[in-house]
Amino acid sequence: MSNVLTASAAESRSIFKFVPKMPRRIKAYFFIAPAILVFSVLVLYPLVHSIFLSFFSLTGTELFRASNEAQWIGLGNYLELLEDPRFHVSLRNTLLWFLLFMLALPGGLAIALLVNQTVRGIWLYRSLFFFPFVISQVVVGLIFTWFYNPRFGLVAKLWEASGGSAPAILGDPVLVNFGLIAAGLWPQTAFCALIYLTGLCTLSQDQIEAARLDNARGLKLLWYVILPQLRPATFIAFLVTAIGALRSYDLVVIMTDGGPYGSSRVLAYFMYEQALSEYGTRQGYGAAIAVVLFLLTMAVLGLFIWRTMRLEAEN
Repeated sequence: MSNVLTASAAESRSIFKFVPKMPRRIKAYFFIAPAILVFSVLVLYPLVHSIFLSFFSLTGTELFRASNEAQWIGLGNYLELLEDPRFHVSLRNTLLWFLLFMLALPGGLAIALLVNQTVRGIWLYRSLFFFPFVISQVVVGLIFTWFYNPRFGLVAKLWEASGGSAPAILGDPVLVNFGLIAAGLWPQTAFCALIYLTGLCTLSQDQIEAARLDNARGLKLLWYVILPQLRPATFIAFLVTAIGALRSYDLVVIMTDGGPYGSSRVLAYFMYEQALSEYGTRQGYGAAIAVVLFLLTMAVLGLFIWRTMRLEAEN
């Protein structure tokens, strides 16, 4: 057995004996090559291909033959988007999701401060607050669908107890988006709370004690001492929350399927509806929607990252 192991080790050394002679920079590229390959195949190629498809009038079985048989229309799909009222509704709803989803940050911070205590049984409260984060989005959608049911749902019962008639939240074009966003905020707030709780564990106790000696209490301590130290946690929480809001799709499919009358469409669902659904055959048009969603996401995240780097440079 030892002879086999010795022979195997010798063979490995003979195969990789050129590695120590490589320059340090070449070695680095050698080790990150698998990650670059996976990123190129799963992210970069689909992105470039989607941009390519968005310039074609592409339907049905022509999906994989765009360069040969599909009709080149240039910016035709994008010009059609500008005149499509369904796109306007989807874009407006996506921006509404983004704005209201930002409530997850202060909500998560409040929960993290609440459960960051050293009292008996605090683990139980932490588990209750973080429980929504581990639930599947499908389960969250079903739970809130039952909550919103105007006949037997929890919201209906509370509404009736206050003396009013329960509204059909998921059937009202005005209320449906707020109902969907509330369902999405439940697990997202728990996730932000987990990020902030991790950040609270890394706070400098020396700075906090020094601030208390200077009579800093309550909101002053939070604003001037704790929040500046939580900037890395806020950065991560914002990025994750923004991406979650802009790519919102699963709750829309589960709870409303884009209804009523298309009032709850978002860009991700609109793209699926046009290109990939049972009756969606316009792959080129769907690719154009996907490109718009990608550019919107990059614009939001790029602006936030630029502003964060600028603030760090000033400080």
